Amino acid sequence: MKNIFWVGVFCFGLALGGCATPKHNYQATPQNISKPPIGSTNEAFVGDKMLEQGVFLEREALYVPTTFKHSGYTISEGYYLKTGEDKKGHYFKPLNMIPNGGNVQKSFINDPFQAVMLNVENQICIVTTLNLRSCSKEEHSAKLSTVGIATDNSFQQTLIYSGKVGNKINIGYREFSSNLARPAFNNDVEYDLSESKQIGYKGALLEIEDANNQSIKYKVLKNFNKVE
Repeated sequence: MKNIFWVGVFCFGLALGGCATPKHNYQATPQNISKPPIGSTNEAFVGDKMLEQGVFLEREALYVPTTFKHSGYTISEGYYLKTGEDKKGHYFKPLNMIPNGGNVQKSFINDPFQAVMLNVENQICIVTTLNLRSCSKEEHSAKLSTVGIATDNSFQQTLIYSGKVGNKINIGYREFSSNLARPAFNNDVEYDLSESKQIGYKGALLEIEDANNQSIKYKVLKNFNKVE
């Protein structure tokens, strides 16, 4: 009982931000994603996805564009997936094992962390395992965003631009199941643009408007065949 009392007193008087209990009341809904839209004209660089289709979770997240430091904690650039919210603010995972995921690190003397928080004053906070929060009053460029991530039973198809040699372009096809590549279903295809400006693979159809060894400009005519 004494420990609870002293923690309460410390939270009440803590100048850095007070107390907060991370919430886990956020739930994302799986969505069928097909992008870019049919009929759209797009540009992709070598290594970029030209076409993407599958089942994803559109998760709310905090996007931190530049590494942020506060009171012995380092919040690296990247996406922090949302776990919940309450009247004090939004809560996010401190460690994010997703593409372009952000992660928190701490100095040796700092308390362990359990969440990143964006409070109602738009301050970035670290919530420790003692439910104490340390909030920075410095300006930042972090913002609420969304990020598509694979579900446990998801299936995705992508076309990736791999460059041009002469009048031929190279396109990579990749299939992913539960966010893991399926090697047996990966393929690299070469298309001769002198024969046709339209290229197709597994139901997808693109019209190539311009291409070089750095980028490609194309129009989406059809996406992949629907996967059941």
